[in-house]
Amino acid sequence: MLRHTAQAFTATVSTTRGPISMGVEELAQQLGGLGRARLVWDYYSIGIDPAVYFDDSCETESIETIQKLLPSSRRSQPLGKEALDRLSSLYPAGRLEGGVASLSHISQSRDKTTKLLLRLADGLEVETVIIPWGDTRSTVCISSQVGCRQGCTFCATGRMGKMRSLTSDEIIAQFFFAKKISRTHHLPEIRNVVFMGMGEPADNAENVVRATQILTTRELFQLSAMKVTVSTVAPTPDAFQQFVHAPCVLAWSVHAANNELRKKLVPTTQYSMEELRQGLIDTLLQRPMNNFRVVMLEVALMDGVNDSLKEADELAEFARVLVEQVPGCKMTVNLIPFNDIGQHLYRKPSEERVVAFQRRLWEHGIFTHIRNTRGDDESAACGQLATKKRKERIE
Repeated sequence: MLRHTAQAFTATVSTTRGPISMGVEELAQQLGGLGRARLVWDYYSIGIDPAVYFDDSCETESIETIQKLLPSSRRSQPLGKEALDRLSSLYPAGRLEGGVASLSHISQSRDKTTKLLLRLADGLEVETVIIPWGDTRSTVCISSQVGCRQGCTFCATGRMGKMRSLTSDEIIAQFFFAKKISRTHHLPEIRNVVFMGMGEPADNAENVVRATQILTTRELFQLSAMKVTVSTVAPTPDAFQQFVHAPCVLAWSVHAANNELRKKLVPTTQYSMEELRQGLIDTLLQRPMNNFRVVMLEVALMDGVNDSLKEADELAEFARVLVEQVPGCKMTVNLIPFNDIGQHLYRKPSEERVVAFQRRLWEHGIFTHIRNTRGDDESAACGQLATKKRKERIE
């Protein structure tokens, strides 16, 4: 099993990280008791910083409303001054919210896709997106870096270049704020997390893996490992290997099976698609047969560039090798129509061409899904994240 218990998780973290990156038992050592640590995590898990809540109760919701979200056994349990002081001492600025990161801007598109701009302690900013699916669930798109060095020509983040990688605290802080905003803005419950925001997860694998462990540990954020997806462009064949034991689904941003075309779309590509595919095959073969050989191949479709039936046939032939060489492999191809990033190199393909591409893959026996564009009117869609500000500012 790749899902973590609190005991297994404790051994994987060090005491130099903040509480939001600690398991319950490790945090208990810092705070002086398991009850205190569990109470802290009860608040983190609903998007409340206990260092803020118990210090000045500045939440806009009533205490009664918040307590109803807690386990009944701890609704009236105080943290206590000693534990609060210890908790605050574990963060340079005394708290997670306003210390590790602060919410500087929020915008919401017509379909309620909600983009959060978070300001980090050093002044850099990173984007996180909450994507509601009807009234039943939401997906959070998380960033792993400020900017990205992979330079994909169709991606706004790639045009920023890499500024720096995020710490595990900063990665998990995005999920914390997503939980907070989902609660206060009455968005559907968050059920899925995708590492498809700013940055390349393989270039920050240690902190991304740690974040997946925190997200999927039962006593922490309690997500199923099958609901956490890490997407990589695969800078090297070994990129996948870094996530071999991570509690998550693996996704590969392929974009084209043809080596020449792929190099055009992802200029930093240094390996052939066959070499990269073998790296993914080797990794999947090391993962458990039960569910964890699920893999997604992602293709950003651009009009007249990679959306023809020829490219569909090449992709089908390329993808079939994965299924044939990995027993128990469950593969899905996600087609993502290009989203405008303010340049004139590429255009969004017509719906007819996207559907034709999908049908051709189906004809080859490849399960294919067309990802609906969400949040593009607020630059919150796939490929558009570049720390832009619009509309409402959060003070």
